[in-house]
Amino acid sequence: MSGPGGSASPVHAIDWSAPGLAPWRCPGEGLTSPMSAGDASVSQMLNRALGSPVRFVPQAELPPGTAYEQFIFDTGRVPTRENLHDFFNGLCWLRFPLTKQRLNQLQAAEIARAGVREVRGPVRDALTLFDENAALLQAPEPLWDALTARDWHRLFVTLRPLWAQARLVLFGHALLEKLVTPYKSITAHVLRVPVPMALGEDLAAWDAWLARGLSGPVLAGKPFTPLPVMGVPGWWPANEDPAYYADADVFRPRRPDAPLDNP
Repeated sequence: MSGPGGSASPVHAIDWSAPGLAPWRCPGEGLTSPMSAGDASVSQMLNRALGSPVRFVPQAELPPGTAYEQFIFDTGRVPTRENLHDFFNGLCWLRFPLTKQRLNQLQAAEIARAGVREVRGPVRDALTLFDENAALLQAPEPLWDALTARDWHRLFVTLRPLWAQARLVLFGHALLEKLVTPYKSITAHVLRVPVPMALGEDLAAWDAWLARGLSGPVLAGKPFTPLPVMGVPGWWPANEDPAYYADADVFRPRRPDAPLDNP
């Protein structure tokens, strides 16, 4: 299997014990085990999982000139390339089926309203950003306050013990792909809507909650705040040293004249 740029990106390179990938370990690890993977294509591997609302098909089944999102909406089939990017997209369909369906419905509604244009427009741009790079955060209010203020020292150093009460789940499949070969500046777009603490670790409940709340107008308002995920305690060994967060190229301060990213 090769990656988006053509470089080798075998599924066996995935470390499912990494904190950012752990929520995807089931069914991901079973699908990528040598016995399960064998010589199977990415679409064949994904289709072995139970409960998917869609079928995964080779990219060649997408007719020329047909919008990818419209094809999924019309056929219930997801064109899938032989790379990690599309493998993680498939895992998102398996783990967050209601949300992925909702995103696809919103994309199709925008296509029906405005057609397929060279410039996607604010709603489709926001939908794509969410699909590729969003993250979901369940955390105590002080962590949210520090995050939206982009007060990185307070978020990661002063309030570090509070992260034991938080759960960060990466949703975007491009974001998940980056974690296979992690680097310091990986940055997620955290949805500025706190996941209710009452939902606990139940990702099926997260999925239902999220799907209910997504709409074109909500996403067009760009309800995101940046989070360099390798700063999260336990996600990268080097961040045990408070000096790690002094890197302003990664942990960029909020401009004095910029509004707070209120959740």
